[in-house]
Amino acid sequence: MNLFNIIKNQLIEVIEWTDDSRDTLSYRWPDDDKEIKNGAQLIVRESQQVQFVAAGQYADLFGPGKHTLSTENVPVLSTILGWKYGFQSPFKCDVYYINTRLFTGNKWGTSNPVLMRDKDFGVVRIRAFGTYDFRIVQPALFLKEVAGTDQNFRIDEFADTMRSRIVSVFTEALAKAQVPVLDVATRYGDLGQALVQIINPAMVEKYGIEVTSFVLENVSVPPEVEQAIDKRSSMGAIGNLNDYVKYQMGQAMASGGEGAVAATMPATMAMGFGMAQEMMKQMQQPATAAGQPALGAQGAHDAFSPAAAQAAQAAQATPAGAAPALQVYTPEQAAQLLGVDVADVLAELEAGHLKGRKIGANWRIAQAALDEFLQG
Repeated sequence: MNLFNIIKNQLIEVIEWTDDSRDTLSYRWPDDDKEIKNGAQLIVRESQQVQFVAAGQYADLFGPGKHTLSTENVPVLSTILGWKYGFQSPFKCDVYYINTRLFTGNKWGTSNPVLMRDKDFGVVRIRAFGTYDFRIVQPALFLKEVAGTDQNFRIDEFADTMRSRIVSVFTEALAKAQVPVLDVATRYGDLGQALVQIINPAMVEKYGIEVTSFVLENVSVPPEVEQAIDKRSSMGAIGNLNDYVKYQMGQAMASGGEGAVAATMPATMAMGFGMAQEMMKQMQQPATAAGQPALGAQGAHDAFSPAAAQAAQAAQATPAGAAPALQVYTPEQAAQLLGVDVADVLAELEAGHLKGRKIGANWRIAQAALDEFLQG
């Protein structure tokens, strides 16, 4: 072998790469420590881009097609290597092939619960997982931030590298979107489309990756939040609590037996309290224009009637000039009177159907408010 053939074998005349793996994101073309010949041919196929790196700097980027490596085609590389008037001699340069096709069905998930603030339940912890599709749109940024100088960077390495970053961006996007937990747990499709609009710009800016689709497959919340969601759904199905109590009473009375007595007992107690309250109101009414207490027809003429005795007892219990005592219940006491769960009473209070006064974090309910609520 003569000297010309030896020199020729040490020069690279054609640069091309055929991807048969379908899972490679970037590939550093092996130069075997050879130099690239002036006028060498660079072949870039569809769904590929080629990034030149010289002296640790990102140089020219080539899209699909056949390119002749000359001074005119590599202006950035010419500047880096100091070719003021063009180059005639061979040169060394790292050549990276970037796969720009769409990579689909990549899985993501939260390894630990993500904290988010919700207007209904306060601070809650959620877990989520799903899939996303992406493509590389900025090769230099992708090589710098993700792939590095890896000879053959594959999708499995990418998944391990990007899983935590995807979750971080997802958490930030969820916080910016301010989506209620109830919507997160029930509207996966709409939420995924909304989040991709927030996630995609961050991924392009940070990693040179465009996320074309972001899918939520499951979102789970702690058991106590699930119970609260179930109770709220039950309240929505029940509708008006007053009508529901009446319906239960009617069903129990129709069935008869001890079950009827037990079922109607809370409602009977509530009705009894209401009747007692009405009697107290009548006894506490101001005197009539004739100067006699408003105790009914018999009490107006008979000082020894039961009504007159009740009025005298009420007058002794209430100091002169003082307002009558107000009967007040806690949500727990009201729930016992109505024969329902405390959560149902709290839900009616929050909805404004049952009137009450909230002092700090505690509710107080007047007897008159219960009467008004039961009367519909």
